[in-house]
Amino acid sequence: MKRKLPFTFEEFKTIYSKVPRLCVDLVVETNKGYLLTLRQKNGYEGQWHIPGGTVYYREAIKKSVERVAKEELGIKISITKFLGYLEYFSEVKERGFGYTVTLVFLCKAIGTNFHLDDQTEKVGVFKKPPINTIVEQKKLLNKLIYKKSKGEELRLNL
Repeated sequence: MKRKLPFTFEEFKTIYSKVPRLCVDLVVETNKGYLLTLRQKNGYEGQWHIPGGTVYYREAIKKSVERVAKEELGIKISITKFLGYLEYFSEVKERGFGYTVTLVFLCKAIGTNFHLDDQTEKVGVFKKPPINTIVEQKKLLNKLIYKKSKGEELRLNL
């Protein structure tokens, strides 16, 4: 499925070279681990990542989470918990511009009949993040896995 974008790549680059981009990330937890998707275009190609995307103008955050799950994975999700925020310092190196701040939500998938968008090569479920996972997300997942193993609250330090 081709993902609907709110503007062209040139508009994207012009805007996000000047201001941070607000996104949502969906840490989709299953009984077997965390769901990750393998990027195939538009940055971070060949890397596993947490599903996520841009919050649109005047879009409620909950609606943004639901839209991203539908567009990127083709499924519905339920939000379990807001975990905090994550900053993508690697983005300038990866794309040559940009800086994203994302709101991170722990979610459960409703169904597993995935319909991936054109940015995603495949989906996988992992107990620990693969080596080729986006650096900030790998740190996040390792922290969540550690906290869960210790029975600590699953929350990012703000």
